[in-house]
Amino acid sequence: MPTPSPQPARTVRAALDRATSELTATGVPDARYDAEQLLAKALNEGMLLLRTQPERPLSVDEATRFDTLIRHRARREPLQHLLGNQPFRSLILKVTPATLIPRPETEELVDRALKVLETAPDAPRVLDLGTGTGCIALAIATEHPASRVTAVELSDTALGVAKANTDHYGLTGRVHLLHGDLYAPLPTADRFDLIISNPPYLTPGEWREAQPEVRDFEPRWALVGGEDGLSAYRRIFSGAPARLTEGGSVLVEIGWSQGEAVAAIARTAGFRQVDVFQDLAGRDRMVLATNLINGKG
Repeated sequence: MPTPSPQPARTVRAALDRATSELTATGVPDARYDAEQLLAKALNEGMLLLRTQPERPLSVDEATRFDTLIRHRARREPLQHLLGNQPFRSLILKVTPATLIPRPETEELVDRALKVLETAPDAPRVLDLGTGTGCIALAIATEHPASRVTAVELSDTALGVAKANTDHYGLTGRVHLLHGDLYAPLPTADRFDLIISNPPYLTPGEWREAQPEVRDFEPRWALVGGEDGLSAYRRIFSGAPARLTEGGSVLVEIGWSQGEAVAAIARTAGFRQVDVFQDLAGRDRMVLATNLINGKG
């Protein structure tokens, strides 16, 4: 009986076409983009090869690695978890299931923070509450080299990711990482010119309705902010007056429907000037609070 001829190796084009169909069938948004990113990882090559060598055959090992990645993505595991990183402004940050994946909206939060720091002292002190990957703290430290940043994280596994990112960019001397709950691990005398946070702000209902990538694979504690989504804001603003320098500010990311509610929390905490800013899509996304009534800020 004749030996069957070996099957021809899949080409880059054929592998991408099949993977795109598989991911589309499972509801993955931007299926072609994800397939390309995962094939580049499986080949350990850049995107240029995929576009310039569409007929390049895949080895057995490359095809196996790619098929495994596609199976995971078809189960709606986040692309960033499979790649192991996520771009954030000028940084490429390590991400794992222990942390929230940095979003473009949080890049806009950093933009607003940098504007606030333009009028701060020459060497402003910044406090990042719930740092996660360290994205906010590291972006500010990178783009405002005079700043001194303290970053606090309750999850020890998430803090490990932040440390890895801090070490990678050589910022250990300028970004001080602390393990604990909001203000709790700070020395009593520490005061800051800017307190910044992207806290959990989904309600349980919103979390249940989120995309599978969010609901099933990102940490719930980093997403859900109590029954009304506002519990973290109450704690952040109530503790802020004792931690701000004179003229200091609090800047937080919010859900698109939370502008009025978070602004009211800030006013209750004693801030006279409270502004709500929109993201590039025109949705409420940030609250900035300044000018404490007691004169401290």
